[in-house]
Formats: sequence, structure tokens, C-alpha cells
Amino acid sequence: MLEMSRTGLRESLDIGRDIVQRFAEQGYQLEPEALEIICSYHGARDDLIRRIIGSTDRSVAVIQMSQVSCLIEPGESGRNHFPEGIVSPSFHPMPLPSIPSTATELKCDITGRSTCVGDYEDFVRYFRDRYAKIREILSRRMNARPIESLGKSSSGREVSLIGMVMDIRTTAKGNRVIELEDPTGLILAVIQKDAEIYEQSRFVLPDEVIGVTGISDGNGRLFVRSLLWPDMPNSTQALEKGSGCALLLSDLHVGSKYFMDDAWQRFILWLNGEVDDPSGLASQVKYMVIAGDVVDGIGIYPGQESDLAIKDIYAQYEAAALCLNAIRKDITVIIAPGNHDIVRQAEPQPALPEVVQKYFRGDRLFVGNPAWVSLGGISVLIYHGRSIDDLVLRLPGISYAAPEKAMVEMLKRRHLSPIYGSRVSIAPEHEDHYVISRPPAILHCGHVHTVGIARYKGVVVINSGTWQSQTDFQKKMNVQPQPAVVPIIDLATMKVRKLIFA
Repeated sequence: MLEMSRTGLRESLDIGRDIVQRFAEQGYQLEPEALEIICSYHGARDDLIRRIIGSTDRSVAVIQMSQVSCLIEPGESGRNHFPEGIVSPSFHPMPLPSIPSTATELKCDITGRSTCVGDYEDFVRYFRDRYAKIREILSRRMNARPIESLGKSSSGREVSLIGMVMDIRTTAKGNRVIELEDPTGLILAVIQKDAEIYEQSRFVLPDEVIGVTGISDGNGRLFVRSLLWPDMPNSTQALEKGSGCALLLSDLHVGSKYFMDDAWQRFILWLNGEVDDPSGLASQVKYMVIAGDVVDGIGIYPGQESDLAIKDIYAQYEAAALCLNAIRKDITVIIAPGNHDIVRQAEPQPALPEVVQKYFRGDRLFVGNPAWVSLGGISVLIYHGRSIDDLVLRLPGISYAAPEKAMVEMLKRRHLSPIYGSRVSIAPEHEDHYVISRPPAILHCGHVHTVGIARYKGVVVINSGTWQSQTDFQKKMNVQPQPAVVPIIDLATMKVRKLIFA
């Protein structure tokens, strides 16, 4: 009888592992309660798994119990779908509504969900959430031990760890030392100057979560042989299939005397079909996504007042609304904020406030920064891109002239703003909204006023330039903008072109 019980337990564990593996291969994680429902399902389990995956948007990272429950008929599961203490509502299964190919959905942003007070516990929760999420990603690629387990018994043995980078320094002898922390303790990861990975270690950033493998000395040091970043999956799913085209814009800076109104008017005439367009491309546009800095703002940089054509922030938004309200009505316009907009400077930022939203047409979709949206099934991760400033300062070979390289580094680290406490002011929310829990189809940024386009492991990376010509401040900072250049992406083929209206 005992042997039979053990056999049943092993079979249950094997089933659970198989289910978790199947969802992981598709890029999803399961809540424990959701896994329990699937394991105890009395019907065709393979069919249920296909239904769950088929009904889950690519921007979702973790499949929850409620999503599984709504796909199961009463009596099909061997367990109660609702935890103890929660009253089960009347259940009337209905087919999932089909989403038209032109549908636009907001999947996730900070708007209305800020939990930050700024006390000590907020910071603890924020970094624990970052560590837990990225550790889960790295754990799929390595079998890591907790730091506290590296005692005397580990001396001379090869071990793997996942830790958050607390500090990076170079010793007098030229070795590089990375101080790593996990919830169990601290360790010094030593990379000797003649090691093959020494050059690679130049790309380690403070506050990011990495994996290391090396030899432990049993006294709090690990001599590193390899480094591992969470990165995007090597083999991704087939590209999502959408329809129509999306225009990716940012950094309009309406209100600046450098705003290129003539170029904008040429763009609107083309978009609305009021000029000759032999390619017919304008008529295929279904979406416009704006990644922040809709207006120039007030008091953003020294001497800005002399650069302003409109010196009232609300008048700037009225003018911006006139620019965007001129777009033909069958185009869905999504607007995210940036550091020049009238939202809190600390990121993540909520959507523009209602007091300025009212200037715009009612069909505009206002989202936070960052935000996940779905354009007819194509997942887009929108981030204004202020962390590019930090990455340019810290990473070799990264520059404002090629912002797409900085964006690829975000994807490698599975984090939009890995460095905490530098140029980007990040509010310590209880959840780290910058973790890239699953691969987007498109990563769209702005901020640096230069156009950059790349592909990285199935992700289309686009930085969308600006509509502001070079300011005196930018001349002093040696910033060379690329204004009035609009990336356009075909959502069926994911091919990107640049449209020039300068």
C-alpha cells in the first residue's frame, strides 16, 4: 500500500513537472493554484492546456487561477476553484469573446495602482520583487544555490548563485570584485584579471540580478568562471500575426519654439490622405503610439524658458491636442508620458491627468510609463527611455547615436531601468514594473531624440526620434537629434520603415 502511494505521488509530481514545462516552453508561468486545477482536471488535460494557451495574451507573464477556472465546466475539476474563505460566485461558462484584429488593449501600467509611500519597507519590497522575478527567469537556465549554503563544506567545489549586484570595484592587483546579495546573505564574486570573462564583466551593472558560476573558497568568496544574464529566450515563438501598420512616435515637445510645426503638418496631410501617396501606406495605418514628452513642459532644464513658444503648461497641452485631434478618426492613438510631461518625475509614471486628457478627443488611450499594450494581438512594451542616460554612462560602446543598442541591453537584463538611484528617479513600489517578465513583440522607447531600429531574439526594438529641432541646450550637450522621422511597422510582417517629413 505504501509503495502504491509513493508511485501515485511520483506520478503526480511527474504530471506537475510536465505541465509546468509545457507552459514554460510557451513563455508562461503558472500560479500554484492554477497548476493544482490543471493537475486535478477530469477532462482532456491536453485540450485544456491548449485552450488556456490559446486564450492568453503574449503580454501576460503569470497565468492565474481565475483564467483557468473560467475555461472549465462545473464538475470537470476535482477541486474547489476558490480558496477557503472566498465565496464561489454562480458559474455560467460562456465562450471567450473574440477580439477583433484592430482591438487595442491596455495590459499593465502604474496608473491608479501606486503603493509607494517611500519608507524603508517600500524599498525592501521593491528589491525583493525585482530579485524574485528575475531569479525565476534565471532559474530556468541554471540550478543555483542560496548564498548562505556556501560554508566550509563548499570549499573547492564549483557552485552557481543568483544574486543582485550591490557593488563593483577593481582591486589594486587589477582583479574585479562584484559584491552579490540574495535574501540569505552576501558574497564576493572575484573575477581575476587574466580570466576569459574579465572583459565581459565590464558590462555588469549595479542593482541588476545576474547568475554566476565559480569555485567557492568557503569563506565568503567565489572565484567566477562564468557570468549569466537573464536575457531573452534563444528560441522564441513564431511572431504574432497582426494586421495594418503602426506609427511609433515620441518627443513631440509641443510648446517649444523648436517644435517643427511645418513638418508635423506635412505628416498629418500624408496620414489623412490629403496628398498623393502612390504606396497607399497611409491608408494602412491603424495605430499611433506616442512614447512620452508630448509637450516641452516648464522648468525641465536650465534656461528652458527662453526656448518656449508657449509658457503655460495647460496651453501647451491644448496645442498638443489640436495637433493630435487632427488625425483621422479610424486611427487608434495611444499616449504615454515622459519626463517633460505633467506627471510625477519619479518613475513609473501614471497616465496624463484628466485635467489635460479633456483637451484630447475621447477615443485616445492614455497609459502610464512604462506600459504594456496589445495592438490587435501584437504586444508592445512602451517605455519613454530615460534609463538610456544611465546605460550610456555605464556601458562600453553604448551611445546616444545608437539608442537601440541600449534598448537591447535592457532586453538582455530583462529590465528597463536596472541601475537604481542614478539619473532615473524610481519610486519604490511594492512591485517592480520595469522587469520584462516575458518577451514583447515590440519594445518602443524615445527620450534621446535619435532614431534607432534593431531586432534582438525575435523582438523588434525601435527608438522613435523627435519632432523638435536642436535646441541651444542640446548643442551644449552635443546632442544631435533626428527630427520628423517616423518609424512605421507592418504588424503582419513586422518589417519596419522610416518615413521622413523634415
